[in-house]
Amino acid sequence: MLPWCLAGFQIFQATQILIYAIAILGLNLLIGYSGQISLGHGAFYAIGAYGTAILMMQGAWPWWAAIPAAAAMAFVAGMVLGLPALRLEGHYLALATFALAIAVPQLLKHETLESWTGGVAGLYVTRPEPPAWIDPDRWIYYLALLAAVLAFLATRNLLAGRIGRALTAIRDNPLAAEAMGINIHLYKCAAFGISALLTGLAGGVSALAIEFVAPESFSVYLSVFLLVGLVVGGVGAIPGGVLGAAFIVLAPNLATQISTAATGVIFGVFVVVFMYALPEGCWGLITRGWRRLAGRHGASHPIPLPVPPGKPAPLPRSAPPRDGRG
Repeated sequence: MLPWCLAGFQIFQATQILIYAIAILGLNLLIGYSGQISLGHGAFYAIGAYGTAILMMQGAWPWWAAIPAAAAMAFVAGMVLGLPALRLEGHYLALATFALAIAVPQLLKHETLESWTGGVAGLYVTRPEPPAWIDPDRWIYYLALLAAVLAFLATRNLLAGRIGRALTAIRDNPLAAEAMGINIHLYKCAAFGISALLTGLAGGVSALAIEFVAPESFSVYLSVFLLVGLVVGGVGAIPGGVLGAAFIVLAPNLATQISTAATGVIFGVFVVVFMYALPEGCWGLITRGWRRLAGRHGASHPIPLPVPPGKPAPLPRSAPPRDGRG
């Protein structure tokens, strides 16, 4: 019901929040669960957006086929990047992905690809006609909502299964994970690929929402913004992506309203304040508050903790005999 309570630019903002939430979800999968740092996810976002635009406008593909195909392109790109990333860790990997974020916008403007990408001028995307009972802006919102729900459900199921446990083990202790028989190289590449797929999906939906793609829209600042959204929402917290996305969409507008001459400075102050006040992110604050509330409510009726897998349940203690004999 949310889009029916909003109008115009507010609907567009809500749509952008959902789109960025998908992209942050992909970045969270890589950083929060596999422990690999990326400063180049704006490149995968660009691949998804340009892939959708090219397939729709030059290949005459329908939107429902172009967006998944573009996300698959981003998946392949992520897998390819994941191969050399196997030999890099920490800030070396961050610099390598940062170089990708710088290179992709330049490649999109190169004359050899200009016939496909439109060069500096970019490409216009014709939005498909929505059903007669809904206007185009609300239709795009519901499309983004559907994509976000599917992405979050798929990621939650993925992390709850074998892949999620393997990624967490690799993040926490790679040597122990390898000793347990986990193929570290395979899972690290898979993490890069799936992360890029989700970010490419967000880029594809964004191409329909904005109806235009250009290299300047996918500069290195986009990668930085996605990382800021991840940190603000909470690294490793799946629902926190929505809160982080809301921050990177709404905070710049609030900074502009405060001062048009110092928008970047004010936004930077917002980021520093959030990182200082909420080191665990917004979702960490919500979780901590909920635990405190639940602890107070159940203090008089403590709930027994679940027994970890592989450990026998503790035997109940018998009351001592009344005559004092053991």
